[in-house]
Amino acid sequence: MKPSQSDPTVQPVPASVVETVDAADTTLSNPRWAVVALGANLGNRLENLQGAVDALADTPGLRVKAVSPVYETEPWGVEPGSQPSYLNAVALVKTTLPPSSLLERAQAVEEAFHRVRDERWGARTLDVDIVAYADVVSDDPVLTLPHPRAHQRAFVLAPWHDVDPEARLPGHGPVTALLAAVGPTGLTPRPDLELRLPE
Repeated sequence: MKPSQSDPTVQPVPASVVETVDAADTTLSNPRWAVVALGANLGNRLENLQGAVDALADTPGLRVKAVSPVYETEPWGVEPGSQPSYLNAVALVKTTLPPSSLLERAQAVEEAFHRVRDERWGARTLDVDIVAYADVVSDDPVLTLPHPRAHQRAFVLAPWHDVDPEARLPGHGPVTALLAAVGPTGLTPRPDLELRLPE
């Protein structure tokens, strides 16, 4: 007996539903662009990043539209050599979710990968940060937009620039200029590693 027959919750999605969903993608009520930064320095780092991309893609009301090249970076804010290096990437998503719901989803994805928040800048299996959401500027302590340190972080700016060279960080200006100001210190491109855009 095939698993799909023994498990009534596993049903193939009818083609008509797929077409309806695809059509809805272009007519979603007021979708917004958001930039999500991904990082991991524990476990199988690349698998963790791909898992985050896939989990975001499985989120209702969200489409992953682009995934950046992968970079390897030194950990931020800790003693050199005290943690493994990170793999970092950026995903561009289009979503109808409000920022608060997008944050809840990001945190749920982190928790699914056993992210532990026991120290600031601690090692982690997965980090999912909302860098920017449309042109929203907010100093809400729960979700500050854009991310308060994104303009200082090459590991966010470089992959973001790769997928959107014309990008602007709200309140800070063109990502090109921000990246030039920060410089590529501690950042190593990893062309041997690749994240797949979900089908």
